[in-house]
This record gives sequence, structure tokens and C-alpha cells, in this order.
Amino acid sequence: METNTHPTILYINNVMYHLDLLPWVSLLDVLREEIHLTGTKKGCDHGQCGACTIIVDGKRILSCLTLGVMKNGSEITTIEGIANGDDLHPLQKAFIEHDAFQCGYCTPGQICSAVGLLNEGKAKSREEVQELMSGNLCRCGANRGIINAIMEVKEGGRHE
Repeated sequence: METNTHPTILYINNVMYHLDLLPWVSLLDVLREEIHLTGTKKGCDHGQCGACTIIVDGKRILSCLTLGVMKNGSEITTIEGIANGDDLHPLQKAFIEHDAFQCGYCTPGQICSAVGLLNEGKAKSREEVQELMSGNLCRCGANRGIINAIMEVKEGGRHE
């Protein structure tokens, strides 16, 4: 049986990758298995937990539900690309200050989702932030710290 790969260019964290991808491989698996960026987590693999959230062309998406070939030419930011070298993103700093993680498994997806949320500019209140972050689950119960961290950055205008 012949396997047809598709030439795909992805710009991941400001680096261009030329890849030959099978049409059924998820963007999550491309990131983890092909590019070896393992910060993006595989949680449920069904789009229900948000652990795989990344930013593609400025919008937050679930990478487990997206085929790699679908994002040919896209700008992708993973948790590894959120900080500016050793200078943490304001949300990363706020997550630390507000103890917004316990086990840390959901944290990369939470932070990417929060960056996307702030960039979208849709959330005007704490309740709207909670609603728009509801697709990112934290099983450890750090939700209050997560929302507090996002609100601090949102209200302080520290997002980038």
C-alpha cells in the first residue's frame, strides 16, 4: 500500500519547518512526535479537555482536533514560544504569583488559551473570562488561581 505524504510548511514559534505529513496526523502529534515540542499535552485526544490548546494565526485552537496538513503556511505558537527567551510572558508570571497550577499538566494549554483569550479582547468581565476558559479543564482545582492570574493580566494591561 502506497502512503501519500503532503509537503507542509509550518511556522512554529518563529521557526519554519518543511515537513512531509500523512494526511491523518493531528497537529498535536506533529508538534510532539515530529518537531519534539512536548510542552503541548495530549489529554483526552477528543477535544474535551483543552490540554492541547495552542495559538494558530492568532486564534486558540485544539491541536488534537486539527490535522497538520490543514495548517500549511500557518503561524503557530506553542507554550515553548510564549516566553521571550528567559523573560516570561506576563501570564506565565501571573500563573506563578497566583499559584495557578498544581500538577501542571493542563498549564501549557491554560496559558495558551489565556493568551488567545486576551488577544481576542472579547472577555469584559470575570464571568466572561470563566466562560471563555471553560473548555480548558483543571482536574486539580486550580481554577480560582487561573482566573485570578488572567484577570490580573487583563486588568493590568500586561498581555502581549
